[in-house]
Amino acid sequence: MLNLPLSFLQRPAAPATPRPWLLVLMHGVGSNEHDLFALAAQLPEHFHVLSLRAPHRMRPGAHAWFDFSIEPNGERTIDEAQEAHSRAVAAEAIAAAQAQTGIPPERTVVGGFSQGGIMALSLLLTRPELMHAALVWHGRLLAQAVPLTAPHDALVGKRLWVSHGSHDAVIPVQHAHALRHHMDSLPVSVTYREFPSAHEIRPGELAATLEWLESLVTGAVPF
Repeated sequence: MLNLPLSFLQRPAAPATPRPWLLVLMHGVGSNEHDLFALAAQLPEHFHVLSLRAPHRMRPGAHAWFDFSIEPNGERTIDEAQEAHSRAVAAEAIAAAQAQTGIPPERTVVGGFSQGGIMALSLLLTRPELMHAALVWHGRLLAQAVPLTAPHDALVGKRLWVSHGSHDAVIPVQHAHALRHHMDSLPVSVTYREFPSAHEIRPGELAATLEWLESLVTGAVPF
């Protein structure tokens, strides 16, 4: 059993896997570690799947990586101290999982949905040494992470999956466009996909994500 600073659920890689990968998942606001873990049965068997619970409790069964509010003009204000704490403890959990499973950063993917996707992107930008790739489902770029971005050389060779729903009313698709535009200036290989969906992961989006995950393992050219 892993000993991590956050509550979690896990599904180990298939026993015969010679070089397993680690996939760390982070849920959206108001959810918990059971949410994305429900996808585990569909995820490639050469991944050790780890689903983390955010540290800030909102109510029973509902957790968040940080509190936020939306202003009348649409701008979002976050609890910066909570976000910094969550980012630090998530990084600690990822490093601890790598040490205890023996899976190195070069075979680690960190991802999440909505607020969890925000966290995954922030960790890629600020702690790229922890992972080979990140995946962001229906997330956005956090302005507070931008000044903390690692040096250019530390991001070379990293890969990023970004997918969003064109009808997402929770985090409008314009945030995904802004994220994509920001990444154009960085040496990260970005795969961007849009789907005719709302704030949800539909089968087509999941299938495309799984294909991308497989490409990481096989070393295929990003599509």
